[in-house]
Amino acid sequence: MFPEYRDLISKLKKSDLHFQKLFAEHNELDQKIKNIESGIEVYTSETIESLKKQKLKLKDQLYEILKKADE
Repeated sequence: MFPEYRDLISKLKKSDLHFQKLFAEHNELDQKIKNIESGIEVYTSETIESLKKQKLKLKDQLYEILKKADE
């Protein structure tokens, strides 16, 4: 995710607790969605869509933080 910001992501994960929390939540959702899609976990399609929307919202928040930090 955001390979162009790889160094900045590493820096923010160490120095910004809010960014660190959002990043961890995004990764947890990503793993949960992968588990569901591979059949390891079973959820309704509504739940899957909700998880994907949450993940996208987190990704948008992370991107906004990265853009501001890169200015």
